[in-house]
Amino acid sequence: MTSRVPGRGWAYFGAILGGAVSIAANVAHSYVPPTPPDGAPPVPADWTPQAGAVVGAIFWPVALFVAVEILARVAWPEGRRWSALRFGGLVPVATVAAIVSYKHLSGLLAFYGEDGLTATIGPLAVDGLMIMATGALLATGIRAHATPAPEKVPAPVTEAAPVPAAEVIEPASPAAPKTTPAPVIEPASTPDPTPAPAPKLDDRSRRATARTAYRRSVTAGTPLSGAALGRQFGMSDRWGRDRVNEVRATATTNTARRAPAVPAELPAAA
Repeated sequence: MTSRVPGRGWAYFGAILGGAVSIAANVAHSYVPPTPPDGAPPVPADWTPQAGAVVGAIFWPVALFVAVEILARVAWPEGRRWSALRFGGLVPVATVAAIVSYKHLSGLLAFYGEDGLTATIGPLAVDGLMIMATGALLATGIRAHATPAPEKVPAPVTEAAPVPAAEVIEPASPAAPKTTPAPVIEPASTPDPTPAPAPKLDDRSRRATARTAYRRSVTAGTPLSGAALGRQFGMSDRWGRDRVNEVRATATTNTARRAPAVPAELPAAA
């Protein structure tokens, strides 16, 4: 694919215009009766040119136009032999077409009664137009082959950066509260909420309350770890894990007794 070269349309217009004028003049001149030699009989009034003469008058400009198109449109290889082949073929075609067209147009102007100067230099305008249009076609043809169209570069695909997973950081174990513990409240929906201090209870009530608190955290979807449960009630991490294991053991026993009801799976004690 080649890019559009400015001026190439005008070059084609000039070549077509010059070729049309040349063909018309050649065909018209072929209908001019020939001048008989001295002593020969005059040309008959119904004289017409032979068909070959008319075809030949049309052929020369068309041959020049085709030769120029072959030279301009074909991407010829580099090298002296190819250059000699190209221009060695064009020069004879262009020279013969120019001479034949000049003689036809000059003879036609003289037959129409133009003066000698007009009949001599008039055809040069048509030949000059053809020469300029031919050169323009060759020049723009070289530029069209030498200037390739820019390649289409695909747009870069922007990949979204991966979103890192939220890092769950377990809060540090605070020191056992020395103040009077507040009533037990349900923990907030956080990965590992900070436990609220539990009220003073005897050991049995404390264990029951801890198991209840753990069940609520499981129901809320944020189960407490054994360490967090122990801290909430001011006890050790092992004490909290024991309460978690008690709840799990109770759930397992209930599951075995009440089939097919399946309780929610409880996480392991941390």
